Amino acid sequence: MEKQFIIDDFKMGESWRLFKIIGEFVDGVEALHDIGPAVSIFGTARARPGDDIYDKAEAIASRFVQNGFAVITGGGPGVMEAANKGATEAGGTSVGLNIHLPFEQAPNPYAGIKVEFRYFFIRKVMLVKYAMAYIIMPGGFGTLDEMFEAVTLIQTKRIRPFPVILVGTDYWGGLVDWIRSRLVAEGRINPDDLNILQVMDDPDEVVATVKRLVIV
Repeated sequence: MEKQFIIDDFKMGESWRLFKIIGEFVDGVEALHDIGPAVSIFGTARARPGDDIYDKAEAIASRFVQNGFAVITGGGPGVMEAANKGATEAGGTSVGLNIHLPFEQAPNPYAGIKVEFRYFFIRKVMLVKYAMAYIIMPGGFGTLDEMFEAVTLIQTKRIRPFPVILVGTDYWGGLVDWIRSRLVAEGRINPDDLNILQVMDDPDEVVATVKRLVIV
């Protein structure tokens, strides 16, 4: 199916592809513009029910809903499914922004609002535009990509600053130490840039931190 998408895109040509891109932006804005205060939750697609990561993502999403936030995810399995499940079962707004991929990414059944994307960059815009905070669970390249893009946008003042919380000291601590010992120490970033990221473990602390730093 993905190969057919690629072939079709080339047949459409560059001009027609622009209309497809505009259409995806319109779909995203129409679906999300009324969701109210929301957080975006990211993490591995490979977590399963019963895994610590899955259970913690579900608990965090549930607590956010109980505190007046909608929950946005990438719409797929793993952490995304857990967060959508936690939000839905807590009676809140649960959004899944699914991306067409040749593997892993099938929509999970717990998103009440579902939007399908073929273009990663449009999906990223929606994940940033409608979030008041980023909650980053352990994950792989995709999770790192989404995290560092948000950090870069905040660092360069292209978007308003908002909390970017890394959940899991054991998982993220080494990365933060490396950023401090190499990027900060060698002058690649300013020392204050490291403050964009916060690392914590407790779901209640995550929610309390976001509530303290944003206006709901």
